[in-house]
Amino acid sequence: MHKLLTVFLLVCAIAATSASAQEIMDGIAAIVNGDVVTISELRELTAARETSLRQSLRGDELTREVSKIRHAALKDLIDRQLILQEYKKKEFNIPNYVVEDRIQSIILKEFGGDRAAFVKTLQSQGYTMTRFKEMEKNKIIVQAMRQANVKDNFVITPKQVQAFYDKNRAAYSTPEEIKLRMIVLREGSSPSASPLPDLPDSESKKGMAQEIRDKLANGGDFDRMAAMYSEDPSTANMGGDWGWIQKNTLNEQLTKAAFALQEGKISQVIALGSSYYIMMVESRKPARTKPLQEVKAEIEQNLMQQERSKAQDRWLETLRKTAFIRILV
Repeated sequence: MHKLLTVFLLVCAIAATSASAQEIMDGIAAIVNGDVVTISELRELTAARETSLRQSLRGDELTREVSKIRHAALKDLIDRQLILQEYKKKEFNIPNYVVEDRIQSIILKEFGGDRAAFVKTLQSQGYTMTRFKEMEKNKIIVQAMRQANVKDNFVITPKQVQAFYDKNRAAYSTPEEIKLRMIVLREGSSPSASPLPDLPDSESKKGMAQEIRDKLANGGDFDRMAAMYSEDPSTANMGGDWGWIQKNTLNEQLTKAAFALQEGKISQVIALGSSYYIMMVESRKPARTKPLQEVKAEIEQNLMQQERSKAQDRWLETLRKTAFIRILV
């Protein structure tokens, strides 16, 4: 139950305990109206994402991406500090029970209500209950201040909805799909069942493929024939079933042949390299774009969120303009 919080705290602790990080743990990342944003706070915020990046990137690319993450995180920390300062300036107050309720919710959801296990996890990762409460209180303050300073009185016009729909039409579209079955035979490999006729070695697979295709065209069961003869290990035991596929699933030659088939029809034997393919289309779904009316509410919600974000950015910009901010990293 408490795995999520444990992992989060563990990643933060790993970033904080390396020898190189320890040397600058108490360094200053930025000064915001006299308040300090520390390098340890910055590392705490970026640790998980940096760890993920280091597993997939190297060299200059890693350096660039880490720099981007730290830059964005420092901006967020500066904005958070400005919001907390505004909260103090306005002499607002969040009752202690609000923070306690948040803590109890975390304990209930992630620790099954076991407060002792929660405290033990905090301690094992170097966090005190006081520090954790402070972190959660700051989150509540920032969220409340953002909401209080953004009025939800935006009007989304039909013209805006239409423009968004037109620009993002691809997101509301699904391409043509077919439900495909396919038998694959390959030169040089042994069939899973005995060949249908006695064929010369040089023509065995090609001839076998044609025999199978002829039997299918005369009413043979595709599932059974695929299970017996197909040499595609991932689909043979499923009767050659590829499920629903789009045009980017197969190579160009197979795609052209498959999407040209009518439902229930069997393709000719298709020779490609040293392999032979026989396909059948069970069903088709035409390309479709959801009509505007079907996605209108979703678009309006999306546009409302965009307006909220813009309004929050405008509010934060007014705080930045009157603040003394010095970045030291």
